[in-house]
Amino acid sequence: MSLQNILQTFAVINPNKQVSTEIADSSLYQRLNEDYNSFKGCELVSCYTFDKDWDSWEIHPAGDELVILMSGRVTFVIEFDGAAREICLSTPGDYAVVPKGCWHTARLNESSTVLFITPGEGTQHRSA
Repeated sequence: MSLQNILQTFAVINPNKQVSTEIADSSLYQRLNEDYNSFKGCELVSCYTFDKDWDSWEIHPAGDELVILMSGRVTFVIEFDGAAREICLSTPGDYAVVPKGCWHTARLNESSTVLFITPGEGTQHRSA
């Protein structure tokens, strides 16, 4: 067991529920695809600080994503049953579940830090 910081080192939970750590650097997603069988059955626990609206949408076909506000204020826009729903996270500890297969993006009300637990297999992006 060793001390880590989620802002610098992300955790990967594999299908056997064992945890590996990965440095959050520019080659992270390439390593995740190569070293974790295209992320099949894995979940990524990550934490990001955002200063502006996301410039893309994403979708996770392998499962629900949990998003937890650590600081700031952020609105997640989720396409659900053909309509956009907004969920505002405004108090540290607020969280939302993005349902499997729903496109989503984030709008920032101020600089915000968000913790994600993401089923990464098959994640797709499209421009906002």
